[in-house]
Amino acid sequence: MSKKGSNIITLDQLKEKHYGPIGSDKRDELEQGYSDFKIGVLLQEARLKKGLTQEELASRAGTTKSYISKIENNIKEVRLSTLKKIVELGLDGELELMIKF
Repeated sequence: MSKKGSNIITLDQLKEKHYGPIGSDKRDELEQGYSDFKIGVLLQEARLKKGLTQEELASRAGTTKSYISKIENNIKEVRLSTLKKIVELGLDGELELMIKF
């Protein structure tokens, strides 16, 4: 199988082509959306690992099933203080934050 004129591009190249370079408004919006989505996915994975339903997690954290669902499905942004409460009270875990440059 020969490789004539391969048009394979990296994910970063694709994002730059369609959303512009890092630092542009459109690209920053894309990256922020990914971060929000990632939080929801991480929360859902942790909840499932603990064997909890959304309702059980909500009860333990002092919130509602609907709110947990909205975070997990990237419909609602979560405040840091609320996320900390969900992780610590609801999941018996510890929230760690990191800033990278």
